[in-house]
Amino acid sequence: MKILNLVIISSLLLKQMTTLILADVGTAASYGPPYIPTSCDGSRREQFPPGNMFVAVNEGLWDNGAACGRRYRVRCVSGMNKPCKGGSIDVKVVDSITSCTKSSCPHTFHMSTEAFAAISRFLNANINIEYIQI
Repeated sequence: MKILNLVIISSLLLKQMTTLILADVGTAASYGPPYIPTSCDGSRREQFPPGNMFVAVNEGLWDNGAACGRRYRVRCVSGMNKPCKGGSIDVKVVDSITSCTKSSCPHTFHMSTEAFAAISRFLNANINIEYIQI
């Protein structure tokens, strides 16, 4: 029984370490409504996941629309005035970041107000994140 417990715990730790190794880093900001129309599914309200946990992604992740529907696990790692709440959330891509240029808006994700509030204490913060496609 002890060996089985050791194997299970070791497997869980290895899985967690692998996730940390494979994560990318980027930045995120909050954006508020109106959220529609989106570049993925226009004005369809069904595109939004429960709890409004969704994001718009930058040109690098957008991949000419192939990003639509992709899911990411996102974690706040740092920012001004310690905004991070801890923990991670799962979000769905529903749009591209089109309202700014790369030089004026260097974010990886624009997160819905609800998604951003789940990982940051301040809605107007710019945060550093780790993310991985799930």
